[in-house]
Amino acid sequence: MVVLMRKNSNMNRLSIYWFFILNIFVSPVALSQKDTKQNEKLKVFIDCRNTRCDQNFIRTEITFVDFLLDRLSADVHILITSRGTGGGGRRFEMIFFGQNRFQLLTDTINYFEKAVTTSSESRELLLEHLKLGLVPFLIKTKFTEGINITVNQDSVLGNTTGIKSINHDPWNYWVITLRGDGNVNGERVYTSYGYNGNISASRVTEELKVGFSIYGSNNRTSYIFETDTSVEKFVARTNNYGLNHYLVKSINSHWSAGYESIFNSNTYSNFKRQLYTRLAGEYNIFPYRKINDRYLTFSYGIILRFNRYYDSTIYNKLKETLVAQSLRMNLALNKKWGTINAGLAYHNFFKNWALNSVVMNFNVNVRITGGLSFYISSSGGLVHDQVYLAKSGATQQEILTRIRQLKSSYYFQNRFGISYRFGSRLNNFVNPRFEGG
Repeated sequence: MVVLMRKNSNMNRLSIYWFFILNIFVSPVALSQKDTKQNEKLKVFIDCRNTRCDQNFIRTEITFVDFLLDRLSADVHILITSRGTGGGGRRFEMIFFGQNRFQLLTDTINYFEKAVTTSSESRELLLEHLKLGLVPFLIKTKFTEGINITVNQDSVLGNTTGIKSINHDPWNYWVITLRGDGNVNGERVYTSYGYNGNISASRVTEELKVGFSIYGSNNRTSYIFETDTSVEKFVARTNNYGLNHYLVKSINSHWSAGYESIFNSNTYSNFKRQLYTRLAGEYNIFPYRKINDRYLTFSYGIILRFNRYYDSTIYNKLKETLVAQSLRMNLALNKKWGTINAGLAYHNFFKNWALNSVVMNFNVNVRITGGLSFYISSSGGLVHDQVYLAKSGATQQEILTRIRQLKSSYYFQNRFGISYRFGSRLNNFVNPRFEGG
């Protein structure tokens, strides 16, 4: 027992000895490293691939941080997204993800941009909120001496005049848009002219979304084919006009229901007159308030079609009434590592389930590591429900000028790629020379 106690006593003395050694030599090193970290400028990675963002302007105006190309090495990863609002403006969301020494700090800022906001005003507004969101991170560094915050007391405490003007809308949230354009082009053997017009009205609140639009377009193109013995002229005319209307009612944070109705005339698709109505319900797995971060929706609808055609269809019809069903799925994820958008739609006619279509689209952009990323953009489908196609087919000129739709059982479009960037991680410098402004 005595021997054991001596041994333990020796071990205790040794432990105390090493404790003092570590405090004398190691602690100053740890403190020095901590001080060094605090003395470093805040490292920021800005991710605004899903909305407009003038990064040159940001780097020019914000000089108190270091902007990195590698998101994993940054102290703050800022994800910026935006969505259109009922008034024609946009709702922006900035998520400030703390990383490394700030990994426990996360914040979110939301703000609205009016429909009439200019590009200059837009970037100033984004810069203002960007600076505001960086304050909680800056105060944890040693770069706080120059921070100056000014608060408008009326905005914080509440200005009754301002509140009244915001709540009272003489237009009752209706937004009306007029659009029109024309074009004239020509060469010696080619001339083209056309015009397009659109009038739309919409009203969007959290409870109800309703809209109307009237549109029309007319285009004429002439071609001259010359040979040694003859001159042939071909004129291609297309027109498209119609009326759209939709109404969507919010039931709760996950469910909504509504309808859309379209009256249309289109020479390209052989529609002399078409009346299309879809009644549908939609369920969102996530609450709609999280729309900027993620959503996964499923909708089912019943479709009524009343069609009249310019030419007899491939099924020998000049007019017909059709009933169909549709099922749609949409997914969107906005995360620090990238974005995913996917959609899938199925459609078939009840009179013949073989007349159906399956259409999908898929877009993904993922950062694998700091400098390595890849993207995929794909869309396509199986199409077996083109009941409106003209029986007479199309001439060679109509095919070349694409003024008549042709039968097809499928279509696809695909793009994919990979990129890797290495070298300096800092990118604070802005040099717009020879870029035209």
